[in-house]
Amino acid sequence: NAYTTKEDTWITSSQRSKDTERALELLADIAFNGTFPDAELDKERDVILDEIAGVEDQPGDVIFESFEGELFSGHPLASPILGTSESVKSLTRAQVQSFVSRHYRPDNMVLGVVGAVTWTDVMRWAERHFAEVSWSGDAHATVEGRVAPARLAPFKLVQPKGIHQVHHLTGCMAPGGDSKSKLAMSMVANLLGGPAMNCRLNLNIREKHGMAYHIEANHIVYQDAGVFNVYFGTDVRFHRRVERLVRKEISTIRTKALGTRQIHDAKQQLLGQIALGHEHGASVLSGLAKTYLMYDRVETLESLIRAIESLKASDLLEVANDWLKEDALSSMTFTTAKK
Repeated sequence: NAYTTKEDTWITSSQRSKDTERALELLADIAFNGTFPDAELDKERDVILDEIAGVEDQPGDVIFESFEGELFSGHPLASPILGTSESVKSLTRAQVQSFVSRHYRPDNMVLGVVGAVTWTDVMRWAERHFAEVSWSGDAHATVEGRVAPARLAPFKLVQPKGIHQVHHLTGCMAPGGDSKSKLAMSMVANLLGGPAMNCRLNLNIREKHGMAYHIEANHIVYQDAGVFNVYFGTDVRFHRRVERLVRKEISTIRTKALGTRQIHDAKQQLLGQIALGHEHGASVLSGLAKTYLMYDRVETLESLIRAIESLKASDLLEVANDWLKEDALSSMTFTTAKK
């Protein structure tokens, strides 16, 4: 398979351990020997245009892209991963080949393997299939330099969408992957609206008041920036009340430190979620390979556990007060069309 994020492209395979070398041979061929026939590009263009149209039909999905478009305005992180209908329609084969030539180069890539195979075998296979790749790019080409996004003034946007339910996002910039505060912010987001049923927003807004079926908080981590957000969908009658309750919970996380038992339970819950994620090879691979690609180091599960266990209640208070001040929060609302 293959997929793209805002920062990287992945070409992946999953197979039985005995077929790993065959898979690596295929991945090397795909990564470095692509020909991109015009007819195939046109077919894929139609697929992507259909995908863009499908996303537009899902306001609960598109609001995240729209919010980041405003939050990172003027920076490449503001661009949607799929592009726009206009950019996809105008994309040429020469532009695709130029992009591949600049970026799909051995010194800009990481090979990762997770499974029941040995380091010795992986090195032998890598040397066999990747050591002399037929890469046709310019050896002197350079990848564009990375510039971190600036923190912009908060915004409040309301967009009528002709939909039945209100979709709302409150958030701000947050620590990125290069920040020592990223784990504390991730725990704050998990406490507020993580996947567990006992998160604060779920208990207050869904269970206590019954005003939203789906509510969540997220900490999205990019290389040198992050996003904190709280998303909910609700009936138009409850929108303002739910928004006030969300901001009240954020205020509480800024002003009231967790007790000893609370911080212990918060750590155990986050560690449990991470451990469950590590049962899947693809999750392990993406974590290890991306850390190495971005920061030239490997972050093991053991080091991550130690870092989380060392967090203190004061760390959560500090990161919440640094980033989640009331006057720093932006909001975006997709609401019903005016009659």
